[in-house]
Amino acid sequence: MTPASFLLRNVTVVDGTGSAPVPGQALVVEGRRIVWIGPVADAPSTAPENVIDGGGRTVLPGLINCHVHLTADGAPDLMAQTAGDTVPLATLRAAAGAVETLMSGVTTVRDCGAADDVVVELAKAIDRGLVPGPRVQAAGRVITMTGGHGHFIGREADGPDEVRKATRAEIKAGAAVIKVMATGGVLTPGVSPTQTALLPEGLAVVAQEAHNSGRRVTTHAIGRSGIHNALISGIDSIEHGFYLDDELLDIAVAQGTFLVPTILAVDGIIRNGMAAGIPEWVVDKAEREAAKQRESFAAAVASGMKIAAGTDAGTPFNPHGDLSRELALMVQHGLTPMQTLIAATRGAAENLGLAHELGTLEVGKLADLVVVDGDPVADITATGRVVLVVKDGVVHRDELPDTGPAVPTA
Repeated sequence: MTPASFLLRNVTVVDGTGSAPVPGQALVVEGRRIVWIGPVADAPSTAPENVIDGGGRTVLPGLINCHVHLTADGAPDLMAQTAGDTVPLATLRAAAGAVETLMSGVTTVRDCGAADDVVVELAKAIDRGLVPGPRVQAAGRVITMTGGHGHFIGREADGPDEVRKATRAEIKAGAAVIKVMATGGVLTPGVSPTQTALLPEGLAVVAQEAHNSGRRVTTHAIGRSGIHNALISGIDSIEHGFYLDDELLDIAVAQGTFLVPTILAVDGIIRNGMAAGIPEWVVDKAEREAAKQRESFAAAVASGMKIAAGTDAGTPFNPHGDLSRELALMVQHGLTPMQTLIAATRGAAENLGLAHELGTLEVGKLADLVVVDGDPVADITATGRVVLVVKDGVVHRDELPDTGPAVPTA
């Protein structure tokens, strides 16, 4: 769908930079970009049919979720679902998850692993306008040791040479970001979340190959040794990070490494448990690690480590479109609402290498906007009350009362 020009007026701007909310503002979108921001009284003259009235609500940059798995949908047994899928079924499920994500106000995601290049291809289809969805930065298949965490959606590789070849194969297949496993995990049978997986020399090869190709690299890392190996190997962001300590945090802060905490993933498993069909071994591992996850996140907040929002959507009882619940948990466990909003906008864009185009409401940036009921700086749950979603200048959701701009909608 081709974007057009419109004026969004009568909104409070929370621009993603950390600046205080500014009421009584307006924004002008032309094509795919924001071309003007300022007080309503100074807004350029615009034909009435091209005006959207925000009714005093809050406009934010399009939200960003740095950790999703679009081919899964929150079923109780992720591995069973993944193993039982055909490629067409996985593709349809991923497309449905993409729509749900976009309608929730998330205009960009990083998919952190899927088999069969399904999400790599879905990202292309969304970019070409074939199907609706958020902008997708797809990791393709994860790089993992033989039998390691996520092997069912990965390329198994052992030693630097195999790891280098696996990384190059993912780059060739079209992965926009590289995902590697530094430790075991909760959702793979037969592995411990804290066990060390790929060693520093293998992780360093992944980082080298990714960076040589202009890509960023992230790692699943729960246990301390695995986190340390990732940090000294030049990995750009740590997913989960349950066993961060003062020494590791000093390294992370000095390097500017991001943490994507994914609090919601463990929360969904523990809240639902075996009674809901989650395998016993998954529940046991989640329960053992939950306290460490919360402690580690609080320590990261206190240290000043960079934090980007991500939900691990697709894991058990963790459906797509629930980023607002993750943001609420981040506030509950230590961040202020403003810090949390930054983690889902500017910080997340920086983590994905997209801060030059996304993450803040600024003239010249892509017109990714979300309007919510309420003040998310005072009440972070307002991020779940979405009434308008704009991506790339195209209105994908409009539930504002008494508005109906004559601009393209998807």
